[in-house]
Amino acid sequence: MTVPSKKYNIVITSRQIWEETHLGSNIRDMARVLSQSHQVLFVNDPLDWSAVISQKSGRAALRREFLAKHQGQRLIQDGNNLWVLNPESVIASINWLPDGALYDWFNRINTQKIAREIIAAVQKLGWDSFILINDNDMLQGFFMKELLQPKVSVYYLRDNFLAVDFWRKHGLRLEPLLMKKVDMIASNSIYLANQAGRYNPTSVYVGQGCDLQLFDSGKIDGIPADLQAIPHPRIGYAGALTGLRLDGELLETVARQRPDWQVILIGSTDDSFPVERLKTLPNIHFLGSKTPQQIPAYLEGMDVLINPQKLNEVTIGNYPRKIDEYLAMGKPIVAVKTETMSLFKDHVNLAETSDAFIAHIEDILRGKELSTAGERIAFAHQHSWENSVGDLIQAIENRFLSKIPSKK
Repeated sequence: MTVPSKKYNIVITSRQIWEETHLGSNIRDMARVLSQSHQVLFVNDPLDWSAVISQKSGRAALRREFLAKHQGQRLIQDGNNLWVLNPESVIASINWLPDGALYDWFNRINTQKIAREIIAAVQKLGWDSFILINDNDMLQGFFMKELLQPKVSVYYLRDNFLAVDFWRKHGLRLEPLLMKKVDMIASNSIYLANQAGRYNPTSVYVGQGCDLQLFDSGKIDGIPADLQAIPHPRIGYAGALTGLRLDGELLETVARQRPDWQVILIGSTDDSFPVERLKTLPNIHFLGSKTPQQIPAYLEGMDVLINPQKLNEVTIGNYPRKIDEYLAMGKPIVAVKTETMSLFKDHVNLAETSDAFIAHIEDILRGKELSTAGERIAFAHQHSWENSVGDLIQAIENRFLSKIPSKK
């Protein structure tokens, strides 16, 4: 990582909701680290009329609580050099419209409302120029470059959202167009960076940052009682249990073929995950969702950690932050092989079949490991937000700002 030589003003637009602090967020972590060396304005995802009227998502109530906590202020300071803009405008809910000119017309009107508030906030902060980072939003972010006129526009491509129906409907057309018109695409995945390079030659891989402060085996006081009650060997997974990303059939195969192994699943489930079928197996244990602070103690009590993800459009280019968390605990790991996972091949056993997955677990239980616990921990800590953000700023400077003096 190269330490930036100048301080820049940075505006971040995102569909991430700032006040949802209980969920992990790449862009929120990135904003906080950027603010250590630069001035950052994070634009909170604006509410649309469906969120305001239906109340089903709870987003409107959460936003009201957040605003009340800050005395109703729309532009708040949430750290040194870090501000959050909570747009006052409520935008139209338009994803139901057919793709094409009518959608674009309404989308531009929505964006104009938010852009005006961003410009007013930038002026209030006294900035006369800024870098714009669009956090993977090819819909609401499509017109932001021309409306905001940033010094440099960056599209942060961190996931293949087009595999999800909501984004696919209009994103299949809009994302390639957006990637062509931005100045640079930055990605946390080599796979996604290569995909983006088809549309924009200035596509760079900036790695992935992780906050690993909690994941330190030396800080663990004891193993949780519900885990202690389960015998060894314990084969564990911690994360969202969703059928879109996780291979339930692979878990079932592991459990059926090795009934003496205890497969332990920690996390919340959704309707697409085969919970009821897996619960019929006596050696599969659902321990429920745990807080981020609780997770490390559960990881510490496992013999082998696994990432049995499905291979599909969503996961193929996904960077699994949980692998760094596993490694930071010094634990041996078995994971499904993907292009992104090749980054971890010296420390993580990668499997292309269920038989190979089981064989790797057996090897570990017999004492055959790819690397030592210390080597795994050291490797995980290379993937810091400081390194990722440093690479991002260096790429922007090298390509666009090396001859332009920094402005207040």
